[in-house]
Amino acid sequence: MQRAFTNILTDEVAVTAAFYQELLGLTAKFSSDWFMNLEDPDQSGLELGILLKDHEIVPKTVRHRPLGIILTFVVDDCDAVYNRARRLGADIIEAPRDMPYGQRRMLLSDPAGTTVDVSSLIRTDT
Repeated sequence: MQRAFTNILTDEVAVTAAFYQELLGLTAKFSSDWFMNLEDPDQSGLELGILLKDHEIVPKTVRHRPLGIILTFVVDDCDAVYNRARRLGADIIEAPRDMPYGQRRMLLSDPAGTTVDVSSLIRTDT
């Protein structure tokens, strides 16, 4: 395999891309009016596609709101991302909380309706 990334289908490519750029610091690797490829500026290969859902390359049968998917991003500080999400007016599903598997997690919806899990390792400073 050479690479893999997820594409989020949206009605508004620029709005959804800007959300991830502001929330997670992703930068545009490729940009057009129907598709944007975002990447982590510090880690090549961590990419996210934002695709216009009614573009001709998207089959009509998959142009509906995403269901049964949670997009996860593991970050250094879940609470810092939560604060950015609140400033952006994001739809917060669940505020950060410690999970029994050793991570702190928050859930939100992106502008396209995708459920997003932002997690970080629980700090155990002793």
